[in-house]
Amino acid sequence: MTQRLTIRRAALACALFMCGMTAVHGQGTTQFPSRPIRFLVGFAPGGFTDVMARIIAGKLSEAWHQQVVVDNRPGASTTIATGILALAAPDGYTLLMMTDNHVTNPSLLARLPYDSHKDFAPVTLAALAPFLLVVHPSVPAQSVKDLIAVAKARPGQLSYGSGGIGAPGHLSGQMFSTLTGVKMVHVPYKGAVPALVDIQSGQIQVYFGNLPVTLPHAKAGQIRALAVTSAKRSAIAANLPTVAEAGVPGFELTPWYGVLTRAGTPEAVLAKLSRDIVGILHTTEIRQRVINLGGEAVGNSRAEFARFLKTEAEKWGKLVRDSGARAE
Repeated sequence: MTQRLTIRRAALACALFMCGMTAVHGQGTTQFPSRPIRFLVGFAPGGFTDVMARIIAGKLSEAWHQQVVVDNRPGASTTIATGILALAAPDGYTLLMMTDNHVTNPSLLARLPYDSHKDFAPVTLAALAPFLLVVHPSVPAQSVKDLIAVAKARPGQLSYGSGGIGAPGHLSGQMFSTLTGVKMVHVPYKGAVPALVDIQSGQIQVYFGNLPVTLPHAKAGQIRALAVTSAKRSAIAANLPTVAEAGVPGFELTPWYGVLTRAGTPEAVLAKLSRDIVGILHTTEIRQRVINLGGEAVGNSRAEFARFLKTEAEKWGKLVRDSGARAE
């Protein structure tokens, strides 16, 4: 009798303990977020990636009544910022505004401090935004065909900048060189803004840069815009042709930007992150703000974003191999 009572008490204590743990876990999930959120960006402040992160962070802060702090950690082809997320607790309190680099790095870099597929949970595809092909005014090129002629006349003498090794600007240059047969020197920077500064000063001669960030400088005459990298013309630069229609058939590259968090994050937290961020991206205000920046807000489901990442990894991996791009 005493033994049965002891067993019964032990079972009851265990059940109460488990109920308590479930309640605590549920409370932590339903009350998310109960403290500030860290939003990592793998580039210096000022580029489209940074701008998109700050747009989303600002709206989340308003909705959640919690600070969402953008933390710029540029360098190493975004692996510094991504590595920080890989080491973060799987609780949804650390986010990353990622770019195409996430799917190109496995092909570009011999070693990564994380598994690009297993260590992260997709939240949503945030936006698409074409690049702008520009040259310094000292380059005697008024069109894409002119640039090709100048580059062929000066093999290895023109340099083009990008936001880092494996960044869309880098692969844009690689694709351009491959399709046209020109030879240019790649100069990687820790983000788009330093590269944009150097194209204006003439330290580099060619640049594939974020359309919304680069276009105002072209309008001011500091650099010369030749074309956009997307498959169709941009609404905010309709007078500019695409690179393909300007003389490079088959050229098309539209950078994209998405939100990741740590794998293992509770399902309820992932659902809230996805629901709230997608809701922000679908508002008329934010859609128009992104259009004014030269991009297109997306905001899809986690499952759709996961499928997108898989397809993009295959596509960009092939592009890296075909272009011969390598980590320097």
